Amino acid sequence: MRRSRFRGFLGEFPWIHLGIGIFGNLTFVVGSVLFLYADLERAGVWLFITGSSGMLVGSLGELLVRVERRVRGEALR
Repeated sequence: MRRSRFRGFLGEFPWIHLGIGIFGNLTFVVGSVLFLYADLERAGVWLFITGSSGMLVGSLGELLVRVERRVRGEALR
């Protein structure tokens, strides 16, 4: 029961995955640029890690939605 609510939530709000992914991409790029400046390298490392994690979470969420829809036999959008 609890699992189906979670899956329903994931499927109802696909824009959340997109938003997390965009946030991850943006922080990844900013962190990568900060690597170019020695005094900002530490901040760059943390933004790089945060951005990579955001991209991963966004992609995994989208994967779960696609798998769930395939299991239910729904058409992918």
